[in-house]
Amino acid sequence: MNSRGHKIIEHRCFPETLELLIKGGDSRILTVAGLNEYGCGPCPDPGLISFGSSTASTISASGFAAADSLRKKIIEDLDTSAYDREFNRIRKEFIALCGLTNLDRLEILFAASGTDAHLVASRLIAPEGIIMAERSETGRGVPAALEGRHFSTRSAYAERLTQGEALNGCGLSPVSEVRIRNADGTPRDAAEVDAEIYRQVRDTAGKGNKVLLVLVDVSKTGMIAPSPVCAMELKAEFPELVEVLVDACQFRMASATLRAYLEKGFMVALTGSKFLTGPAFSGALLIPGTVQRQKTPGSLSDYASRFEWPGKMRFGFSGSGINAGLLLRWEAALAEFRAFRDIPDAQVQKFLAQFEHAIRLRLGTDPNFEELPVPAIDRRPLTEKHCWDQAQTIFPFRIKKNGQRLDPKETSRIHTLLQQDLSPLCALPLAGLRCSLGQPVSCGEGDCALRLCASARLAVEGFRHAEDVIERANAVLDKAVMLLHTF
Repeated sequence: MNSRGHKIIEHRCFPETLELLIKGGDSRILTVAGLNEYGCGPCPDPGLISFGSSTASTISASGFAAADSLRKKIIEDLDTSAYDREFNRIRKEFIALCGLTNLDRLEILFAASGTDAHLVASRLIAPEGIIMAERSETGRGVPAALEGRHFSTRSAYAERLTQGEALNGCGLSPVSEVRIRNADGTPRDAAEVDAEIYRQVRDTAGKGNKVLLVLVDVSKTGMIAPSPVCAMELKAEFPELVEVLVDACQFRMASATLRAYLEKGFMVALTGSKFLTGPAFSGALLIPGTVQRQKTPGSLSDYASRFEWPGKMRFGFSGSGINAGLLLRWEAALAEFRAFRDIPDAQVQKFLAQFEHAIRLRLGTDPNFEELPVPAIDRRPLTEKHCWDQAQTIFPFRIKKNGQRLDPKETSRIHTLLQQDLSPLCALPLAGLRCSLGQPVSCGEGDCALRLCASARLAVEGFRHAEDVIERANAVLDKAVMLLHTF
Protein backbone atom coordinates (compact mmCIF):
# COMPACT_ATOMS: atom_id res chain seq x y z
CA MET A 1 0.00 0.00 0.00
CA ASN A 2 1.21 3.56 -0.59
CA SER A 3 0.66 6.57 1.66
CA ARG A 4 -2.73 7.24 0.06
CA GLY A 5 -3.94 3.73 0.78
CA HIS A 6 -4.23 2.63 -2.83
CA LYS A 7 -3.22 -0.82 -3.92
CA ILE A 8 -0.01 -0.73 -5.93
CA ILE A 9 0.28 -2.85 -9.07
CA GLU A 10 3.60 -4.64 -9.37
CA HIS A 11 5.67 -3.23 -12.22
CA ARG A 12 6.80 -6.68 -13.30
CA CYS A 13 3.18 -7.86 -13.55
CA PHE A 14 1.88 -4.95 -15.60
CA PRO A 15 0.89 -6.25 -19.07
CA GLU A 16 2.33 -4.97 -22.32
CA THR A 17 0.31 -2.60 -24.51
CA LEU A 18 -0.63 -5.34 -26.99
CA GLU A 19 -2.08 -7.41 -24.18
CA LEU A 20 -3.91 -4.53 -22.51
CA LEU A 21 -5.64 -3.55 -25.74
CA ILE A 22 -7.48 -6.89 -25.78
CA LYS A 23 -8.42 -6.87 -22.10
CA GLY A 24 -11.37 -5.38 -20.29
CA GLY A 25 -14.30 -6.22 -22.56
CA ASP A 26 -16.89 -8.90 -23.22
CA SER A 27 -16.38 -12.11 -25.20
CA ARG A 28 -16.14 -10.20 -28.50
CA ILE A 29 -12.78 -8.73 -27.52
CA LEU A 30 -11.09 -12.13 -27.26
CA THR A 31 -8.77 -12.88 -30.13
CA VAL A 32 -8.62 -15.97 -32.35
CA ALA A 33 -5.50 -16.15 -34.50
CA GLY A 34 -4.72 -12.61 -33.33
CA LEU A 35 -8.07 -11.10 -34.38
CA ASN A 36 -11.16 -10.19 -32.36
CA GLU A 37 -14.73 -10.99 -33.43
CA TYR A 38 -14.65 -8.03 -35.82
CA GLY A 39 -11.50 -9.21 -37.58
CA CYS A 40 -9.28 -6.55 -35.99
CA GLY A 41 -5.98 -7.09 -34.23
CA PRO A 42 -4.37 -5.10 -31.39
CA CYS A 43 -1.42 -3.82 -33.42
CA PRO A 44 -1.23 -1.55 -36.49
CA ASP A 45 -1.68 -3.21 -39.87
CA PRO A 46 -0.58 -0.68 -42.51
CA GLY A 47 -1.06 -3.23 -45.29
CA LEU A 48 -4.81 -3.47 -44.66
CA ILE A 49 -7.04 -1.12 -46.68
CA SER A 50 -9.73 -0.16 -44.18
CA PHE A 51 -13.24 0.93 -45.14
CA GLY A 52 -15.12 -1.01 -42.46
CA SER A 53 -15.50 1.56 -39.68
CA SER A 54 -19.22 0.80 -39.25
CA THR A 55 -18.05 -2.42 -37.58
CA ALA A 56 -14.61 -1.68 -36.18
CA SER A 57 -11.13 -0.62 -37.25
CA THR A 58 -7.60 -1.85 -36.70
CA ILE A 59 -5.61 0.53 -34.51
CA SER A 60 -3.42 3.02 -36.39
CA ALA A 61 0.28 3.55 -35.80
CA SER A 62 -0.40 6.93 -34.18
CA GLY A 63 -3.14 5.45 -32.01
CA PHE A 64 -0.89 2.61 -30.86
CA ALA A 65 1.93 5.04 -30.12
CA ALA A 66 -0.41 7.14 -27.98
CA ALA A 67 -1.63 4.07 -26.06
CA ASP A 68 1.92 2.81 -25.57
CA SER A 69 3.08 6.20 -24.34
CA LEU A 70 0.28 6.31 -21.78
CA ARG A 71 1.16 2.83 -20.56
CA LYS A 72 4.73 3.95 -19.94
CA LYS A 73 3.47 7.01 -18.12
CA ILE A 74 1.20 5.14 -15.72
CA ILE A 75 3.93 2.56 -14.99
CA GLU A 76 5.77 5.39 -13.21
CA ASP A 77 2.94 5.64 -10.68
CA LEU A 78 1.36 2.20 -10.52
CA ASP A 79 -1.61 2.79 -8.26
CA THR A 80 -5.27 3.54 -8.68
CA SER A 81 -4.70 7.29 -8.43
CA ALA A 82 -2.83 7.21 -11.75
CA TYR A 83 -5.74 5.41 -13.38
CA ASP A 84 -8.19 7.89 -11.88
CA ARG A 85 -6.09 10.88 -12.92
CA GLU A 86 -5.66 9.77 -16.52
CA PHE A 87 -9.35 9.05 -17.05
CA ASN A 88 -10.18 12.51 -15.71
CA ARG A 89 -7.67 13.98 -18.17
CA ILE A 90 -9.20 12.03 -21.06
CA ARG A 91 -12.68 13.12 -19.95
CA LYS A 92 -11.67 16.80 -19.99
CA GLU A 93 -9.96 16.56 -23.37
CA PHE A 94 -12.89 14.69 -24.87
CA ILE A 95 -15.26 17.42 -23.68
CA ALA A 96 -13.00 20.06 -25.23
CA LEU A 97 -12.70 18.21 -28.56
CA CYS A 98 -16.50 17.92 -28.68
CA GLY A 99 -16.90 21.64 -28.00
CA LEU A 100 -18.85 20.99 -24.80
CA THR A 101 -16.62 22.78 -22.28
CA ASN A 102 -19.26 25.33 -21.26
CA LEU A 103 -22.16 22.87 -21.10
CA ASP A 104 -23.33 22.96 -17.50
CA ARG A 105 -23.73 19.82 -15.34
CA LEU A 106 -22.60 17.36 -18.02
CA GLU A 107 -21.42 14.00 -16.72
CA ILE A 108 -19.36 11.54 -18.80
CA LEU A 109 -18.73 7.96 -17.79
CA PHE A 110 -16.67 5.47 -19.77
CA ALA A 111 -17.78 1.95 -20.62
CA ALA A 112 -16.18 -1.10 -22.20
CA SER A 113 -18.46 -0.87 -25.27
CA GLY A 114 -21.50 0.86 -26.68
CA THR A 115 -23.60 -2.08 -25.48
CA ASP A 116 -22.27 -1.55 -21.95
CA ALA A 117 -23.23 2.11 -22.22
CA HIS A 118 -26.82 1.10 -23.08
CA LEU A 119 -26.91 -1.25 -20.08
CA VAL A 120 -25.66 1.48 -17.73
CA ALA A 121 -28.13 4.05 -19.08
CA SER A 122 -31.05 1.70 -18.59
CA ARG A 123 -30.02 0.77 -15.05
CA LEU A 124 -29.61 4.44 -14.09
CA ILE A 125 -33.13 5.21 -15.34
CA ALA A 126 -34.85 1.93 -14.31
CA PRO A 127 -37.64 2.32 -16.88
CA GLU A 128 -40.82 0.29 -16.97
CA GLY A 129 -40.78 0.22 -20.75
CA ILE A 130 -38.08 0.63 -23.41
CA ILE A 131 -38.65 1.35 -27.10
CA MET A 132 -35.88 1.08 -29.69
CA ALA A 133 -35.18 0.45 -33.37
CA GLU A 134 -34.71 -3.17 -34.42
CA ARG A 135 -31.53 -4.84 -33.16
CA SER A 136 -30.21 -5.55 -36.66
CA GLU A 137 -29.74 -1.80 -37.03
CA THR A 138 -28.24 -1.23 -33.57
CA GLY A 139 -26.58 -4.29 -32.03
CA ARG A 140 -27.63 -7.82 -31.26
CA GLY A 141 -26.77 -7.51 -27.56
CA VAL A 142 -28.46 -4.15 -27.07
CA PRO A 143 -32.01 -5.38 -26.22
CA ALA A 144 -30.70 -7.73 -23.52
CA ALA A 145 -28.47 -4.98 -22.09
CA LEU A 146 -31.36 -2.50 -21.98
CA GLU A 147 -33.63 -5.07 -20.40
CA GLY A 148 -31.13 -5.66 -17.58
CA ARG A 149 -29.65 -9.00 -18.67
CA HIS A 150 -26.07 -10.14 -19.22
CA PHE A 151 -25.58 -9.80 -22.97
CA SER A 152 -22.40 -11.90 -23.11
CA THR A 153 -20.68 -14.75 -21.29
CA ARG A 154 -18.17 -12.32 -19.78
CA SER A 155 -17.77 -8.61 -19.07
CA ALA A 156 -15.03 -6.11 -18.28
CA TYR A 157 -14.94 -7.23 -14.63
CA ALA A 158 -16.37 -10.75 -14.72
CA GLU A 159 -14.79 -13.66 -16.60
CA ARG A 160 -17.82 -15.93 -16.36
CA LEU A 161 -21.44 -14.86 -16.71
CA THR A 162 -24.63 -16.61 -17.78
CA GLN A 163 -25.73 -14.90 -20.95
CA GLY A 164 -29.39 -13.86 -20.78
CA GLU A 165 -29.55 -14.01 -16.98
CA ALA A 166 -30.76 -10.92 -15.13
CA LEU A 167 -28.19 -8.75 -13.40
CA ASN A 168 -28.03 -9.39 -9.67
CA GLY A 169 -30.82 -7.55 -7.89
CA CYS A 170 -32.01 -5.98 -11.11
CA GLY A 171 -35.64 -5.69 -12.14
CA LEU A 172 -36.16 -6.37 -15.82
CA SER A 173 -37.46 -3.70 -18.19
CA PRO A 174 -39.46 -4.93 -21.20
CA VAL A 175 -38.05 -3.90 -24.59
CA SER A 176 -40.09 -3.25 -27.72
CA GLU A 177 -38.28 -3.18 -31.08
CA VAL A 178 -39.63 -1.16 -34.00
CA ARG A 179 -38.71 -2.11 -37.56
CA ILE A 180 -37.15 0.69 -39.59
CA ARG A 181 -36.65 -1.30 -42.81
CA ASN A 182 -39.24 -3.29 -44.73
CA ALA A 183 -38.96 -7.00 -45.51
CA ASP A 184 -37.33 -6.17 -48.86
CA GLY A 185 -34.69 -3.97 -47.17
CA THR A 186 -36.12 -0.63 -48.24
CA PRO A 187 -36.52 1.99 -45.49
CA ARG A 188 -39.93 2.18 -43.84
CA ASP A 189 -41.65 5.51 -44.23
CA ALA A 190 -40.24 7.76 -41.49
CA ALA A 191 -43.68 9.10 -40.58
CA GLU A 192 -44.93 5.53 -40.20
CA VAL A 193 -42.04 4.66 -37.86
CA ASP A 194 -42.64 7.80 -35.80
CA ALA A 195 -46.38 7.07 -35.59
CA GLU A 196 -45.70 3.58 -34.22
CA ILE A 197 -43.31 4.98 -31.64
CA TYR A 198 -45.74 7.75 -30.64
CA ARG A 199 -48.40 5.08 -29.99
CA GLN A 200 -46.13 2.85 -27.94
CA VAL A 201 -44.66 5.63 -25.79
CA ARG A 202 -48.06 7.19 -25.14
CA ASP A 203 -49.57 3.84 -24.27
CA THR A 204 -46.86 3.19 -21.65
CA ALA A 205 -46.32 6.72 -20.29
CA GLY A 206 -50.06 7.39 -20.35
CA LYS A 207 -50.42 4.73 -17.63
CA GLY A 208 -47.88 6.54 -15.46
CA ASN A 209 -44.97 4.26 -16.36
CA LYS A 210 -41.46 5.51 -16.99
CA VAL A 211 -40.20 5.06 -20.56
CA LEU A 212 -36.72 4.99 -22.05
CA LEU A 213 -36.87 5.89 -25.74
CA VAL A 214 -33.75 4.97 -27.73
CA LEU A 215 -33.12 7.16 -30.78
CA VAL A 216 -30.47 5.69 -33.10
CA ASP A 217 -28.33 8.31 -34.88
CA VAL A 218 -27.01 6.73 -37.07
CA SER A 219 -27.77 3.02 -37.42
CA LYS A 220 -25.60 0.27 -38.90
CA THR A 221 -26.93 1.14 -42.34
CA GLY A 222 -26.89 4.91 -41.89
CA MET A 223 -30.45 5.66 -40.72
CA ILE A 224 -31.95 7.82 -37.95
CA ALA A 225 -35.01 6.54 -36.07
CA PRO A 226 -37.21 7.80 -34.63
CA SER A 227 -36.90 11.35 -35.93
CA PRO A 228 -35.48 13.91 -33.49
CA VAL A 229 -38.77 15.83 -33.63
CA CYS A 230 -40.64 12.70 -32.51
CA ALA A 231 -38.35 12.28 -29.51
CA MET A 232 -38.51 15.98 -28.67
CA GLU A 233 -42.31 16.06 -28.74
CA LEU A 234 -42.65 12.95 -26.59
CA LYS A 235 -40.17 14.32 -24.06
CA ALA A 236 -42.13 17.59 -23.94
CA GLU A 237 -45.44 15.73 -23.55
CA PHE A 238 -44.18 13.50 -20.71
CA PRO A 239 -41.27 15.43 -19.12
CA GLU A 240 -41.35 13.39 -15.91
CA LEU A 241 -41.85 9.97 -17.50
CA VAL A 242 -39.88 9.89 -20.76
CA GLU A 243 -36.09 9.86 -20.96
CA VAL A 244 -34.30 9.69 -24.31
CA LEU A 245 -31.06 7.85 -25.01
CA VAL A 246 -29.40 8.73 -28.31
CA ASP A 247 -27.58 5.70 -29.67
CA ALA A 248 -24.73 7.53 -31.40
CA CYS A 249 -22.34 4.61 -31.06
CA GLN A 250 -21.23 5.09 -34.65
CA PHE A 251 -20.27 8.65 -33.54
CA ARG A 252 -20.94 10.04 -37.02
CA MET A 253 -21.99 13.27 -35.40
CA ALA A 254 -20.73 16.85 -35.52
CA SER A 255 -20.17 18.80 -32.31
CA ALA A 256 -23.18 21.05 -32.98
CA THR A 257 -25.48 18.02 -33.26
CA LEU A 258 -24.09 16.39 -30.11
CA ARG A 259 -24.55 19.63 -28.18
CA ALA A 260 -28.12 20.02 -29.46
CA TYR A 261 -29.09 16.56 -28.21
CA LEU A 262 -27.55 17.20 -24.79
CA GLU A 263 -29.20 20.60 -24.50
CA LYS A 264 -32.55 18.88 -25.08
CA GLY A 265 -31.81 16.73 -22.03
CA PHE A 266 -31.07 13.55 -23.99
CA MET A 267 -28.40 11.09 -22.89
CA VAL A 268 -25.94 10.10 -25.62
CA ALA A 269 -24.10 6.77 -25.95
CA LEU A 270 -21.10 6.74 -28.27
CA THR A 271 -17.86 4.93 -28.97
CA GLY A 272 -14.36 5.83 -30.08
CA SER A 273 -14.12 2.71 -32.22
CA LYS A 274 -16.42 3.33 -35.20
CA PHE A 275 -16.18 6.63 -37.12
CA LEU A 276 -13.20 7.76 -35.01
CA THR A 277 -11.38 4.45 -35.83
CA GLY A 278 -9.98 3.95 -32.36
CA PRO A 279 -9.56 0.31 -31.26
CA ALA A 280 -12.76 -1.62 -30.60
CA PHE A 281 -14.38 -1.63 -27.16
CA SER A 282 -14.23 2.00 -26.10
CA GLY A 283 -17.64 3.31 -25.09
CA ALA A 284 -18.93 6.38 -23.25
CA LEU A 285 -22.23 7.69 -21.89
CA LEU A 286 -22.91 11.43 -21.77
CA ILE A 287 -25.55 12.46 -19.23
CA PRO A 288 -26.96 16.00 -19.06
CA GLY A 289 -27.89 17.33 -15.64
CA THR A 290 -31.62 17.30 -16.36
CA VAL A 291 -31.84 13.49 -16.59
CA GLN A 292 -33.81 12.04 -13.68
CA ARG A 293 -31.63 9.13 -12.71
CA GLN A 294 -31.62 6.84 -9.72
CA LYS A 295 -28.64 6.40 -7.46
CA THR A 296 -25.84 4.31 -8.91
CA PRO A 297 -27.03 0.68 -8.84
CA GLY A 298 -24.74 -1.90 -7.25
CA SER A 299 -25.69 -4.42 -9.93
CA LEU A 300 -23.23 -2.71 -12.30
CA SER A 301 -20.08 -3.93 -10.53
CA ASP A 302 -19.51 -6.59 -13.24
CA TYR A 303 -19.46 -3.87 -15.89
CA ALA A 304 -17.88 -0.77 -14.41
CA SER A 305 -15.43 0.62 -11.90
CA ARG A 306 -15.94 3.77 -9.88
CA PHE A 307 -12.80 5.19 -11.50
CA GLU A 308 -14.47 5.23 -14.93
CA TRP A 309 -17.34 7.31 -13.55
CA PRO A 310 -17.32 11.05 -12.79
CA GLY A 311 -16.84 11.91 -9.14
CA LYS A 312 -20.42 13.09 -8.51
CA MET A 313 -21.80 9.71 -9.56
CA ARG A 314 -19.49 7.51 -7.50
CA PHE A 315 -21.33 7.74 -4.21
CA GLY A 316 -22.36 4.27 -3.06
CA PHE A 317 -20.74 2.56 -6.04
CA SER A 318 -18.65 -0.38 -4.85
CA GLY A 319 -16.89 -1.28 -8.11
CA SER A 320 -13.20 -0.42 -7.70
CA GLY A 321 -11.37 -2.52 -10.29
CA ILE A 322 -8.97 -1.27 -12.93
CA ASN A 323 -9.62 -1.54 -16.67
CA ALA A 324 -6.31 -0.32 -18.07
CA GLY A 325 -7.25 -1.67 -21.51
CA LEU A 326 -10.22 0.68 -21.70
CA LEU A 327 -8.01 3.57 -20.66
CA LEU A 328 -5.48 2.84 -23.42
CA ARG A 329 -8.17 2.29 -26.06
CA TRP A 330 -9.67 5.70 -25.33
CA GLU A 331 -6.22 7.28 -25.48
CA ALA A 332 -5.78 5.80 -28.95
CA ALA A 333 -9.23 7.04 -30.00
CA LEU A 334 -8.38 10.55 -28.80
CA ALA A 335 -5.30 10.55 -31.04
CA GLU A 336 -7.64 10.02 -34.01
CA PHE A 337 -10.09 12.63 -32.69
CA ARG A 338 -7.36 15.30 -32.34
CA ALA A 339 -6.24 14.76 -35.92
CA PHE A 340 -9.83 14.94 -37.17
CA ARG A 341 -10.59 18.14 -35.26
CA ASP A 342 -7.50 19.77 -36.82
CA ILE A 343 -9.25 19.63 -40.21
CA PRO A 344 -11.62 22.58 -40.86
CA ASP A 345 -15.25 21.46 -40.98
CA ALA A 346 -15.64 22.94 -44.46
CA GLN A 347 -12.84 20.69 -45.71
CA VAL A 348 -14.36 17.64 -44.03
CA GLN A 349 -17.65 18.44 -45.78
CA LYS A 350 -15.85 18.83 -49.11
CA PHE A 351 -14.11 15.46 -48.83
CA LEU A 352 -17.23 13.62 -47.69
CA ALA A 353 -19.22 15.11 -50.58
CA GLN A 354 -16.55 13.91 -53.05
CA PHE A 355 -16.46 10.48 -51.43
CA GLU A 356 -20.25 10.12 -51.40
CA HIS A 357 -20.52 11.11 -55.06
CA ALA A 358 -17.82 8.64 -56.14
CA ILE A 359 -19.09 5.67 -54.12
CA ARG A 360 -22.74 6.14 -55.04
CA LEU A 361 -21.77 6.47 -58.70
CA ARG A 362 -19.83 3.19 -58.55
CA LEU A 363 -22.50 1.28 -56.65
CA GLY A 364 -25.24 2.68 -58.85
CA THR A 365 -23.62 1.80 -62.18
CA ASP A 366 -21.81 -1.49 -61.50
CA PRO A 367 -24.14 -4.46 -62.24
CA ASN A 368 -22.33 -6.52 -59.58
CA PHE A 369 -23.69 -4.28 -56.83
CA GLU A 370 -27.06 -3.09 -55.62
CA GLU A 371 -26.97 -0.05 -53.38
CA LEU A 372 -29.22 -0.33 -50.32
CA PRO A 373 -31.34 2.84 -50.06
CA VAL A 374 -30.39 5.19 -47.22
CA PRO A 375 -32.67 8.18 -46.51
CA ALA A 376 -31.09 11.63 -46.54
CA ILE A 377 -30.04 12.65 -43.04
CA ASP A 378 -32.39 15.28 -41.63
CA ARG A 379 -32.26 16.28 -37.98
CA ARG A 380 -34.43 19.38 -38.19
CA PRO A 381 -35.64 21.06 -36.01
CA LEU A 382 -33.05 19.71 -33.55
CA THR A 383 -30.43 21.69 -35.44
CA GLU A 384 -30.62 23.85 -38.53
CA LYS A 385 -26.85 24.09 -38.95
CA HIS A 386 -25.27 22.66 -42.08
CA CYS A 387 -22.62 20.31 -40.67
CA TRP A 388 -20.44 17.54 -42.08
CA ASP A 389 -22.63 14.92 -40.36
CA GLN A 390 -25.39 15.50 -42.91
CA ALA A 391 -23.30 13.63 -45.48
CA GLN A 392 -23.81 9.90 -45.98
CA THR A 393 -20.78 8.04 -44.60
CA ILE A 394 -22.08 4.44 -44.55
CA PHE A 395 -22.79 2.88 -47.95
CA PRO A 396 -24.55 -0.49 -47.63
CA PHE A 397 -24.79 -2.64 -50.73
CA ARG A 398 -25.73 -6.12 -51.84
CA ILE A 399 -23.55 -8.20 -54.16
CA LYS A 400 -25.15 -9.71 -57.27
CA LYS A 401 -24.07 -12.47 -59.61
CA ASN A 402 -25.88 -12.98 -62.90
CA GLY A 403 -28.53 -10.58 -61.66
CA GLN A 404 -29.20 -12.55 -58.46
CA ARG A 405 -28.33 -11.36 -54.97
CA LEU A 406 -25.84 -13.45 -53.03
CA ASP A 407 -27.29 -15.14 -49.98
CA PRO A 408 -25.92 -14.26 -46.50
CA LYS A 409 -23.51 -17.22 -46.48
CA GLU A 410 -21.92 -16.26 -49.79
CA THR A 411 -21.84 -12.57 -48.83
CA SER A 412 -20.03 -13.48 -45.62
CA ARG A 413 -17.53 -15.57 -47.61
CA ILE A 414 -16.74 -12.58 -49.84
CA HIS A 415 -16.29 -10.41 -46.74
CA THR A 416 -13.81 -12.89 -45.27
CA LEU A 417 -11.84 -13.35 -48.49
CA LEU A 418 -11.50 -9.60 -48.95
CA GLN A 419 -9.27 -9.50 -45.87
CA GLN A 420 -6.93 -12.22 -47.12
CA ASP A 421 -3.86 -12.15 -49.34
CA LEU A 422 -4.85 -14.64 -52.03
CA SER A 423 -1.81 -14.15 -54.26
CA PRO A 424 -0.48 -17.67 -53.52
CA LEU A 425 -3.73 -19.02 -55.00
CA CYS A 426 -4.31 -16.57 -57.81
CA ALA A 427 -2.11 -14.59 -60.19
CA LEU A 428 -4.63 -11.77 -60.75
CA PRO A 429 -3.30 -8.32 -59.72
CA LEU A 430 -5.94 -7.71 -57.04
CA ALA A 431 -5.54 -11.09 -55.34
CA GLY A 432 -2.89 -9.82 -52.94
CA LEU A 433 -4.95 -6.84 -51.82
CA ARG A 434 -6.05 -7.08 -48.17
CA CYS A 435 -9.02 -4.92 -47.31
CA SER A 436 -11.92 -4.61 -44.88
CA LEU A 437 -15.54 -3.62 -45.22
CA GLY A 438 -18.25 -3.45 -42.58
CA GLN A 439 -19.47 -6.93 -41.66
CA PRO A 440 -22.60 -8.28 -43.37
CA VAL A 441 -25.68 -6.72 -41.80
CA SER A 442 -29.28 -7.88 -42.10
CA CYS A 443 -31.35 -5.75 -44.45
CA GLY A 444 -34.60 -7.59 -44.88
CA GLU A 445 -35.90 -11.11 -44.59
CA GLY A 446 -33.10 -13.56 -45.42
CA ASP A 447 -30.98 -10.83 -46.95
CA CYS A 448 -27.82 -8.94 -45.99
CA ALA A 449 -25.49 -6.21 -47.18
CA LEU A 450 -21.84 -5.24 -46.85
CA ARG A 451 -20.91 -1.67 -45.96
CA LEU A 452 -18.21 0.61 -47.33
CA CYS A 453 -17.60 3.49 -44.93
CA ALA A 454 -15.90 6.83 -44.66
CA SER A 455 -14.21 7.56 -41.32
CA ALA A 456 -12.41 10.28 -39.42
CA ARG A 457 -9.06 8.72 -40.33
CA LEU A 458 -9.96 8.70 -44.02
CA ALA A 459 -11.21 12.31 -43.79
CA VAL A 460 -7.84 13.38 -42.39
CA GLU A 461 -6.09 11.74 -45.34
CA GLY A 462 -8.74 12.93 -47.78
CA PHE A 463 -8.16 16.54 -46.75
CA ARG A 464 -5.04 16.46 -48.94
CA HIS A 465 -5.39 13.28 -51.00
CA ALA A 466 -9.09 12.70 -51.70
CA GLU A 467 -8.38 11.04 -55.03
CA ASP A 468 -6.11 8.47 -53.39
CA VAL A 469 -8.77 7.53 -50.82
CA ILE A 470 -11.43 7.16 -53.52
CA GLU A 471 -9.08 5.11 -55.69
CA ARG A 472 -8.49 2.68 -52.81
CA ALA A 473 -12.22 2.40 -52.16
CA ASN A 474 -12.78 1.45 -55.79
CA ALA A 475 -9.95 -1.08 -55.55
CA VAL A 476 -11.75 -2.77 -52.65
CA LEU A 477 -14.90 -3.01 -54.76
CA ASP A 478 -12.80 -4.28 -57.68
CA LYS A 479 -11.49 -7.10 -55.53
CA ALA A 480 -15.03 -7.99 -54.46
CA VAL A 481 -15.95 -8.33 -58.14
CA MET A 482 -12.85 -10.44 -58.78
CA LEU A 483 -13.77 -12.73 -55.88
CA LEU A 484 -17.32 -12.98 -57.14
CA HIS A 485 -16.22 -14.36 -60.51
CA THR A 486 -13.03 -16.22 -59.57
CA PHE A 487 -13.46 -17.87 -56.14
